[in-house]
Order: sequence, then structure tokens, then C-alpha cells
Amino acid sequence: MFDYQARPDLLKGRVILVTGAGRGIGAAAAKSYAAHGATVLLLGKNEENLNQVYDQIEAAGHAQPVVIPFNLETALPHQYDELAATIEGAFGRLDGLLHNAAVLGPRTPIEQLSGDHFMRVMQINVNAAFMLTSTLLPLLKLSADASVVFTSSSVGRQGRAYWGAYAVSKFACEGLMQVLADEVEGISPVRANSINPGATRTDMRALAYPGENPASNPAAEDIMPLYLYLMGPDSQGINGQALNAQ
Repeated sequence: MFDYQARPDLLKGRVILVTGAGRGIGAAAAKSYAAHGATVLLLGKNEENLNQVYDQIEAAGHAQPVVIPFNLETALPHQYDELAATIEGAFGRLDGLLHNAAVLGPRTPIEQLSGDHFMRVMQINVNAAFMLTSTLLPLLKLSADASVVFTSSSVGRQGRAYWGAYAVSKFACEGLMQVLADEVEGISPVRANSINPGATRTDMRALAYPGENPASNPAAEDIMPLYLYLMGPDSQGINGQALNAQ
């Protein structure tokens, strides 16, 4: 596990947007960021799940989060612009962006992977991440210290058979991170890095490995040290890095 102990007020005063915040790693990250002082913007398509995370954060006595129902599969460019305008109106800046939302798609040989399935995975995992990043970058640049974190995978760093569109999408996220990191290096308060969470006890992992005992993997809450480190001031100067949570 990444060795880092976050101080309680690490993210005090920061505004951080988490995609796919309704469950799994996204929910764990949102709650962890809130517990360390951040105002968290909970973005996802399932409002019921987002509301549960909202209630848990509020019940714990942390800064009031914001629920943002948003479908990354179908969102149009003007909706991204409206999202940015809403965040700017409420907070005037954005200090952190965690790209966590993703779909697995079919695990099948390339030869049997339909174009529709490939496009859907790329739409949610890559195109939406690009749209959010490019639209929110002006707000991130208004922060004194902003962090963009992309979620990768071991199959986004070394391709493996039958991982199809998912693996390709994660390679694309690594590429997007590297290009962004190089563009902001030394001229902006923004930094960009990627996290490979590793095998974690989530619904997506269970879908990918149905025969695996979920208890053999750490819970999402257990891999949070790296997520906290990259969102806080201790990681200033860390840019363009592909890191592992485990």
C-alpha cells in the first residue's frame, strides 16, 4: 500500500470534483476528501447513490458536499459548459478533479468486440474525461494549487488479451494525463498524474473476476493514502507520474 499519512486538515478549504462518486472507489475518495476538509462535488449518473454519499458526508459533520447528477455517456458540450459555469458561480475555482467514473465493457477478443461496445467504453472512460478536463481547466488554473488525477489500470500500462476497449481506454487516459502534465509543467498551478488502484473490492472488480473471492482484495477505503496525497499540497511538484495505490 502507498505509504502516506494524511494530516486531518490536509484538504481544508479545497473544492474537489469526483466523477463516479456514487459508489466504489469514487464514493470512498469523496468521503475521504470530505473527512480531510474538502468541499466535495459528487458527480455521477445515479442520483440515489450520490444522495447516499451526500448523507454520509453530512452525517459525519464534514463540509456540505454538492450533488451533481451528470451522465457522462450522453452529455453534450453545452452541458459541460453549464457545469463549469455552475462551479465557477458557486466557488470561483476548482482545486481538484478526480477522474474515477468508468465502465468495464465486454471482456472479449478484439475480433468479437462490437464497434458499439468499443465506442461506449471510449465515450465514458476517455471522451468524457477529455471534455471535463478541457472545460474545467480554466477553473483549475484559478486555484493556487490544483491537481488532476486520472484513474488507470495495470492493463492501461501493459495490454492484456481480452481486456478490449477497457485496456485501450486506460492507455488513452495515461496519454491524456501525460500530454496535460507536459502542457502545464512549470507554467501553471495545475499538476496531472494517474493512479492504478490495483485489485480492489468493487463491483467492477467482481464483474471482471467473477470467480475471485472479494475478501482477498482491500476495500476501496484502504487504498486512499495515494488519493489523498495527490490531492493535497504535499504532492506539489509531482507531475506526469503513473503511480500505484498498492
